[in-house]
Amino acid sequence: MLVTDRLIGVIAGGVSAEREVSLKSGTAVYNALKEKGYRVVFIDAREDLCEQIKNEGIEIAFLVLHGGWGENGAIQGMLEVMGIPYTGSGVLSSSIAMDKVISKKIFQYHGLKVPPYIVVHRGGYDEPDFSFPWVVKPAREGSSVGVNIVDNKTEFSRALEIAGRYGGAIIIEKYIEAKEVQVGILGHRVLGAVEVRPKRRFYDYVAKYTRGATEYILPPEIDGAVYRRVCDAALLAHRSIDCRGATRVDLLVDGDDEVYVLEVNTIPGMTETSLLPKIAKQSGYDFITLLEEILKEALSAC
Repeated sequence: MLVTDRLIGVIAGGVSAEREVSLKSGTAVYNALKEKGYRVVFIDAREDLCEQIKNEGIEIAFLVLHGGWGENGAIQGMLEVMGIPYTGSGVLSSSIAMDKVISKKIFQYHGLKVPPYIVVHRGGYDEPDFSFPWVVKPAREGSSVGVNIVDNKTEFSRALEIAGRYGGAIIIEKYIEAKEVQVGILGHRVLGAVEVRPKRRFYDYVAKYTRGATEYILPPEIDGAVYRRVCDAALLAHRSIDCRGATRVDLLVDGDDEVYVLEVNTIPGMTETSLLPKIAKQSGYDFITLLEEILKEALSAC
């Protein structure tokens, strides 16, 4: 059965801190597929998601759930039990990518550089042995939710409290003054990269989702050899946790041209300011073509 013959369920929303962004991404995906003539329904994921999918008769799921259920492997596991193909990475890959502690260890095992870091828990922790500034972040959130850069212990206490609201482990990284580069991957090929230059201190939630808050440089203004190393590192990160479909890998390039991997996003944003569509467009994929390729990848994984 071809994609065009199947009822596509665009699943978005959910209950994570990234719900609003997910709804925007899902609406963009739904509208594009509907306009192209696909059979498609929009589902706002709730606790009765399984019943919603059954009632609609979904035959393939296009996942646009950011954070929480959508990126931690839970929904993927449910869909596999239901026998419904879905876009993006599988259960284990999704869970690993969502957990920044585990993914960092795997990146390091494969020889990829990550910023110096320690893992702590709210209520009892050791301080890093590296100097300020520090980046304080929840271990299992995306879209820079709960992330702060701190320059002293007073700011650190506040940042620790904020990161702790999201539960689980907290990562304290050494802040690296560097260019922020994001690489788009589809299947196991690099689509390209973009350099992001936020008008704020770093590419935080506001910079990501506010029009005009960030300058996007396509391709990144870095040396050609460094660009190739960035793309190679991104692809290795993607493969090291066995991702599939479309991902976006976040990296840093410092003043010495050292490349650091931050994380792999297994369900990249699809809003008007999202990076994967920008990268794909530079590689000849308009928005609907990108969505069609993502759907084909999902069916090929069945």
